[in-house]
Amino acid sequence: GCGNVGTQFAVHCAAKKHNVTVYCSKAESISKTLNIVDSDGNTTLSGKIDLATNDTATAFNNTDLIFVTVPAFAMKSYAEKIIPYLKKGAMICLTPGTGGAEFAFKPALEKDCIIIGLQRVPSVARLVEYGKTVCASGYRDELFCASIPSHYAPDAAAIISDIFDMPCTAMKNYLNVTLTPSNPILHTTRLRTIFKDYHDGVVYNNVPLFYEEWSDESSELLFNCDNEVQNICKAIDVFDLSYVKSLKLHYESETPEMLTKKITSIKSFKGLKSPVIKVENGYVPDFSSRYFTADFPYGLSILVQISKLLNLDCPFMQQTLDWYYRIAERKNEFLFSDYDINNSDDLINFYK
Repeated sequence: GCGNVGTQFAVHCAAKKHNVTVYCSKAESISKTLNIVDSDGNTTLSGKIDLATNDTATAFNNTDLIFVTVPAFAMKSYAEKIIPYLKKGAMICLTPGTGGAEFAFKPALEKDCIIIGLQRVPSVARLVEYGKTVCASGYRDELFCASIPSHYAPDAAAIISDIFDMPCTAMKNYLNVTLTPSNPILHTTRLRTIFKDYHDGVVYNNVPLFYEEWSDESSELLFNCDNEVQNICKAIDVFDLSYVKSLKLHYESETPEMLTKKITSIKSFKGLKSPVIKVENGYVPDFSSRYFTADFPYGLSILVQISKLLNLDCPFMQQTLDWYYRIAERKNEFLFSDYDINNSDDLINFYK
């Protein structure tokens, strides 16, 4: 992909003098030299790629490492395009690794390939000009990754650390990625509180900025969902899930009010708008946004399904998911049952 994250990753890889091919539908629009700029528009990194193509064989045949940066709902279709061309030992890095993509790429394991998942992306990234420039700001101090099979994680972490010039810690089990309390509860709880009274016919005069005008109500719901994720981790005691850190620790906030103050002050979040469409007389939710199409059916839904497999109650996550299905058309959704995961033993055995 050559969207926000794909462009950013291509620059980092090319700047390290790796041979980089970009696979995307608009290959003719991709420049040979790609750039990363900061929030002031200053170029911070440039890299020259070898090729941009929309031909699958050209892109994926004999490749060592593939960063897959498409939305979660597209992972299965891209897995079907990529897997036939994979060579033994090829690495597929899912970015970020949440959304059930490890199941979509499961056939790659039968070819002795390695699935890698990043727990979070390195920074906020937004395209400035497609095929040329991306703005990346707020780089993290450290990245975390996991792999299937799990013993490849240290090697994967070393490669990722070198590409991005930042430490990358290898986690012992991929469930640390799957259960990451990031967008699947961060975006979904915020959307629910912003549009809690939405139904057909409702039009908003104005809609708050997504992060910069974050509310205590959003923080409280987020903390409640975060607690439910921690309950899942406690119930799965056969794996070391210590890297599924509570958002209270991640954002250094003990109370909803502290979290609101923290989120509204993060510089890289400034100015990011809520997903809406302009209509006559105002705005309505943009249900085509990834915040809806990925983070509910391929994010929050996975957490709720895992809770059910473990026979745990998760009322706050369940109510948030139910709210989404009341107001949005139900289309594609990740289902564990599609991959023969029907109980807690099936789940644990896969991640073993």
